[in-house]
This record gives sequence, C-alpha cells and structure tokens, in this order.
Amino acid sequence: MKKIAVFLLTSLALQGMDAQNFIQAYKTRADWVTQANITANLQEFAAFGIKKTGTPANTNAMNWIKNKYLSYGYAAGDIVENPFPYGNGNSKNLIITKTGTLYPNTYVIICGHYDTIVGPGVSDNGSGTSIILEAARILKNVPTEYSIKFIHFSGEEEGLLGSKYYTNNVAYTGATRNLDIKVVFNIDQVGGQIGNNNNTIICERDTGGTPSNNAASNTATQELAACTGLYSPLQTSISYAYSSDYMPFEAKGYTITGFYEYLRSENEHTTADTFANIDPVYVFNVGKAAVGALQHFAVASTSTNALSTDESSVQKPVETVKVYPNPAKDVLTVELDKKVRHFSVEIHDMSGNLVLSSENKAKIDTSGLENGVYTVTIKTDTGNISRKVIIEK
Repeated sequence: MKKIAVFLLTSLALQGMDAQNFIQAYKTRADWVTQANITANLQEFAAFGIKKTGTPANTNAMNWIKNKYLSYGYAAGDIVENPFPYGNGNSKNLIITKTGTLYPNTYVIICGHYDTIVGPGVSDNGSGTSIILEAARILKNVPTEYSIKFIHFSGEEEGLLGSKYYTNNVAYTGATRNLDIKVVFNIDQVGGQIGNNNNTIICERDTGGTPSNNAASNTATQELAACTGLYSPLQTSISYAYSSDYMPFEAKGYTITGFYEYLRSENEHTTADTFANIDPVYVFNVGKAAVGALQHFAVASTSTNALSTDESSVQKPVETVKVYPNPAKDVLTVELDKKVRHFSVEIHDMSGNLVLSSENKAKIDTSGLENGVYTVTIKTDTGNISRKVIIEK
C-alpha cells in the first residue's frame, strides 16, 4: 500500500459526534463481529502465501473470497468477477452487490485489496479483506436503504490497477458516470503490530486532487470517526487519503473515506507481514467500527423486529466442529457437538462450484473428487462455518 507516509494527525476526541446518534440496533450488529471469524479469515488469507497480481496464488485467494460469500448465502448472481489486463494475462476484482430497499441504484462501496507484493500481506491487506468479509456476513439479511457493493480489488500494489480499471470502465466510461455512489469506504492495512498499544484508528479524508468533493469527504470522514466511537472501543484521529484504492474514485469526483492503522507496523511489503506479527484484536475492533459505520452510510434497518429476524439468520460460528483428515482421501469426517441434531454439508471447488452436498452425514464420500483445495461449509440451525480442505489421493 503506502510506501512512504508522514501523517498529519489531528486529535478528534468528540468532534463530529453530533453527525451520528447512537443506534442500539447498529451496536448490536457491530457486536456480532467475532474474534474467531476475524482470526480464521486472517490465518486462511495467510495460507495462500504471496498473492502477487496475476499469479495462481492471487487467483486462489480470489476464489477463497468468492466461496466465503457463497457460504454466507449470497447468490451467484450477486457476485461479479471483473477481469482487467495484467502482463500477458489478467487478474480480477471481485464485486458483490447487496440491493438496497429505497435507493437500489445508489451505492455505498466498502473496498480493500487482496493482492500482496512480497510476503503473505496479513496486515496489507488481509486485515481489510477479513473485515469486509465479516461485514458482508453480518449484513447479509439486514435491510439497507442504499445498495452496498463489497469490492475486493487486485493490482493495488502495482499502482491501483484493479481500482483504476473498475472506476474507468464500470463506474465511469469516458465522460459518462454509470454508477451513483454515495461514498467509497476503503480499508487498507489495519493489522497493527503485536505489542503496540493499538487503541486508535486513522480516519482518512480527501484533502487534494479533485477539490469539489473535499467537503463531502470531510463530512463522511467525521461520520466515520463518530461511528467508530459509538460502535467500537477505538479512539480516532484524522489524516489525509492517498495511495490506495479510493483514489481513482476521488479523481472522478466521488466521495471517499477510509481506515488506516494509527501506529505503523512497518511490516508492509516485507516477509514480516505475517499473522504472528499483527494484532488480531485490533483487527477485531476495527471490524466492529466498520460494521457500525457501514450501517450508517447504507442506512440499515433499525426496527426491533428486523433486528430479531436478522439475529436469528446471521451466520454465527458453530460452537464445536472438526473436519478431518486434512488432507483427505476417500472419506471426510465432520464431527459436531452432540447437541446439533440437523446439519448439512456443502463442498465447493475453488471456482465456487458446488461439487458435493449431504444431509446429516458425518462420513462423506469424497472418492469422486479430484485432487485439489475445496471449501467445506457446515450449515446448522445456529449458523454456518467453513473450512478449507485438501483432497490428496
């Protein structure tokens, strides 16, 4: 992401808190972010290694992200792969759309990149990727007035290639604005450094570039900071936006804001950007702030009835689940808590295709599957959980 950064920080304290009032439903949903999910996402992201744009590892990471959305209940029609040229081939952005109830053609974009340049990039930007996934999981069945686009960009490390392509070929074509975007909310490098006092997050606003959108960005960023204080334990500080995937949108006059870690880890673009060196609790807290702010920007339902329905249908982690052996050969065993009476299992390949499903079977015949990596999703009355499994014969 940002190779050189000198932050001009202004203590926000309670500034801008009147821009957003506390909403209990938003807080409740922000508290649905789980440390277990954040940690699992970070570790699974790390397992793909260096995800340089255009490489097989980059493609595998994108397919993993896609499978996450399918496991959350998003339909294949909600998911669009947006290829862009890179070298002798291409890479892909991944766009998932949740349609709004009142303003279906106006979008709140929450975005971050999934490509890495040297190491596994767990902070830059597995942290943003993990948070966007958790926000999508939680808000799957929550009505929002504005549509939401969850976007995972590739090519950021090579010069914002994916976001430039999307902005110039989808959001805009030539001088024609195709997408009405309320705000672009970018999350990049929020992993922190383990051992630091990671109690503050930077909220980024537009201070240059196209001047006509600076005031709107300042307002959105103060709202982001206010939501952070309302729905997470983090303090906030204001800095400027630059050198990440919101910038192509800014150049077209769209309103942007974003999150970036306050105390620099200095591990970005190195082999030290690993799960062992980041602070997963910090990512968890930033996730709560992001879910609160995303509900504010998209105007999520605040009704008690909607909250009750959403709480029962949100994908929650199963208490106890074991999937073994891994690697598996001809039989895969799913072991659940004894109190779980009904469950189903779906196995998807890395392209998101459903290749096997079963009901209430602890022993699953995988002899018909080819060697490779698969996502196994176990669905119960209390929620869904996914595991990555290797078939090796």
